[in-house]
Amino acid sequence: MPRITNPLTNTEVSKAKPRVKVYSLSDGGGLQLRIKPSGSKTWLLDYYRPYTKKRTSISFGAFPEVSLAEARSRRESARKLLAQQIDPKEHREEQQRTTQSAYGNTLHAVAEQWLVIKKSKVTEDYATDTWRSLELHVFPDLGKLPIHKITAIKAIDTINPLAAKGSLETVKRLCQRLNEIMTYAVNSGLTDTNPLSGIASAFQSPRRTNQLALSPSELPELMQSLSVASIKRTTRCLIEWQLHTMVRPSEAAGTRWDEIDVDKQVWTIPAERMKKRKAHAVPLSTQTMALLEIMRPISGRGEFVFPSDRKPRTHINSQTANMALKRMGYGQRLVAHGLRSLASTTLNEQGFDPDIIEAALAHTDKNEVRNAYNRAQYIERRKPLMDWWSEHIEQAATGNMSLTGTASLRVVNG
Repeated sequence: MPRITNPLTNTEVSKAKPRVKVYSLSDGGGLQLRIKPSGSKTWLLDYYRPYTKKRTSISFGAFPEVSLAEARSRRESARKLLAQQIDPKEHREEQQRTTQSAYGNTLHAVAEQWLVIKKSKVTEDYATDTWRSLELHVFPDLGKLPIHKITAIKAIDTINPLAAKGSLETVKRLCQRLNEIMTYAVNSGLTDTNPLSGIASAFQSPRRTNQLALSPSELPELMQSLSVASIKRTTRCLIEWQLHTMVRPSEAAGTRWDEIDVDKQVWTIPAERMKKRKAHAVPLSTQTMALLEIMRPISGRGEFVFPSDRKPRTHINSQTANMALKRMGYGQRLVAHGLRSLASTTLNEQGFDPDIIEAALAHTDKNEVRNAYNRAQYIERRKPLMDWWSEHIEQAATGNMSLTGTASLRVVNG
């Protein structure tokens, strides 16, 4: 006849005294209260592992933190798992690992993983700006949250102060970057859904300003303004360098001396600094070579042609030209990127081959074979175009207002 175990009572559990050796009180169904000589009381469930049928036990915690009723509830949960051939101890350990992993994958940690991949697709400056914007506006509130705890409401609440200030361009970028991070998390198996896919719709769209550009007829006015502007020599050289070379603001700001071939008069921007991740060769005109000679005494011993004032070992900020143009009164008329549009419009109006202009602007052809052919074919044909453009700029400056003109070198003093 099987042995009958009487269920424990709360009084028995509470009044159980320690003995010289460890002993147990059984509640039935494998549940026991183990009492040590120290007086500690621990709930244990004895059971046979599925498949192996080896005897083992699982702890349910200490009394009185875990009451008799709670211990019985946990016993029933374990028995349900065993009925499904699931080991309760292994099940609990798996849950703990999942929870630890989830809470270890914070937004900050996942963003770091995402950035490693992002860096292979964008320029170094862009990656740095991206991370800085997250550090400033996102991580203080959301950085320590587990990725599965990020919600649209939390993200919107974090970004709302920027929207209230009217920084809509920053808001747009943050929404895009957070969406990319969450998409990476989903595709990496770190979370199941991306709740931030549509948060951009919660904010006003920024007014497009990246294409603000002057008409060709306004170039003389720009050169006149530049000649009398109260800006530093390095900043003025940077603006003229970008205007002459037709490159993007970040590409101009990051110009390095070791990228310049003085003998061949060619500036080769490496692929990692280009938006489309393809190296770009820029034929240098007499005027652009003159700009380099102006900068040589200032930065010739360093790494960058246009060094930062505050950190001379790094290059000037890619937004410096924009800020200077704004101070010159062009805030609602021209941005640095618009210098490219000014060049493109002027050259197209003058009847230059559109394909040559596109090559000069480093606009890539979607046809990879034709794109490679164009790069090889157009490098020589681009030199006359670049020379004409520089001459046109100098003429617009009436011969004396551009830094590239001989007379102007005596005018600019700081």
